[in-house]
Amino acid sequence: MEPGVDVNQVDSVLPADGWRPVRRHEDRSSHKKAQEAQMHFCAFCAFLCLSYACGMEQELTFRIVLESPPPGVDFGLQKGKGHDYEIVQKQRSGKGNLNFEFDVRVKEGKDGSPTLLGPFVQGPTQERFVYIGIGTYAGQADTPWSRRLKVPFRDITWDVVNEATRGKKVLEARLPGTAKDGSPTCATVKPFSGWKLSK
Repeated sequence: MEPGVDVNQVDSVLPADGWRPVRRHEDRSSHKKAQEAQMHFCAFCAFLCLSYACGMEQELTFRIVLESPPPGVDFGLQKGKGHDYEIVQKQRSGKGNLNFEFDVRVKEGKDGSPTLLGPFVQGPTQERFVYIGIGTYAGQADTPWSRRLKVPFRDITWDVVNEATRGKKVLEARLPGTAKDGSPTCATVKPFSGWKLSK
């Protein structure tokens, strides 16, 4: 036997020319790293399962593009409900479009469909919407307009939610800002083309 060889780390192999000692080669470091990677993966899978089981909330970003509203009118998002609300992202219309961007929480509802939550969300569970205040509803004093625009959260399915969160995309709705009579668009948006995934 070769000097310095531990008999506990030797396999005896019988080649054609007789017995000779052979060292075992084992990369303990690589084996340990593989075990750690497997443990991390299992922990991640468990986290995902627990998240869905517990109805963990996700967050979506929405963007409303109000196209060419009549100039000189204030518009703003309503944050809060009833009499306890504030107008945020207040903007005065000019020659172009107005953009409003806000975040909404989403979780699984009692029927399994997405339920939208948060200070910008209005209405009952199955008929959620967001308000845009116009004129005096946006805090403007020197205006004849006192209106609100109601934008529905329609067709927000789990496929839409998952695609938006995975791709870190925004759900965007483009709305006409001016009615046929030249006044600011108000009440429920009609027709409404829905929410589209956007960057």
